[in-house]
Amino acid sequence: MELLYALIRRFEGLRLVAYLCPAGVWTVGYGSTGGDIVRGVKWAKEHAEKRMQEQAQGFDYAAKKLCPILWLSDPEKTAAIADFAYNLGATRLAGSTLRKKINAQDWPAAQLELRKWVYGGGMKLPGLVIRREVEARMLG
Repeated sequence: MELLYALIRRFEGLRLVAYLCPAGVWTVGYGSTGGDIVRGVKWAKEHAEKRMQEQAQGFDYAAKKLCPILWLSDPEKTAAIADFAYNLGATRLAGSTLRKKINAQDWPAAQLELRKWVYGGGMKLPGLVIRREVEARMLG
């Protein structure tokens, strides 16, 4: 899980006051979203860390449930796909061609699919390009 936590910390960054992300969603901590996060919400760093770890564990499990091969894969592959799910949600992973490629163990095709998920709010975001590239390389 430490590798997943490190990915999330690196790419989400830590913001202790709620902000609107590029997709227009209220976000706080390490990219946490949800009904309890609205304008003006402030978190302590300890709370943000705890929430991130709890959510990361849930997305790790969801990624493995949707892509059972990850139970048997190396930790880098699992962390990469769990990070994708943390960033975009398990629903996006569930309905994706990426999931089909992972379950077929077609890792080169999965790398290509990951690199397509670089848009937020209708714009290509440089941070997502870098994040997807790191995740794609972890599948290699």
